[in-house]
Amino acid sequence: MTSIRLLINPMRTAKQGVQVNVGKFSDDYQSIVTALSMHEEDMRELGVEGGQQVLVRTDHGEAEFVCEKSKVPQGMAFVPYGPPTCQLMGGDTGGTGMPTSKGWEADVIALPAESSETK
Repeated sequence: MTSIRLLINPMRTAKQGVQVNVGKFSDDYQSIVTALSMHEEDMRELGVEGGQQVLVRTDHGEAEFVCEKSKVPQGMAFVPYGPPTCQLMGGDTGGTGMPTSKGWEADVIALPAESSETK
């Protein structure tokens, strides 16, 4: 499987804020928190197209996301905070009480296109 190393930055989105009032278990909310926004050159290097599943792996865990082309800096990807991002962060708080939640180095691995169609 093809992979690239990117800097992952979780964030909150306006759509996510609206959907949290509907419920975190709704299909709309789940599709928001499983989206990974990437630069089109990174997508090309990885060999993925919009809508394709990717696996993101950090030193602390891994989670699957649906890849989306976006206007983000090359070498960086953005994901909304949610259950999948919780699987990627460690527990070390550096004494702050909050785990490091930005700027994770991660391997982004292209999953076979057929696995995207079956999910």
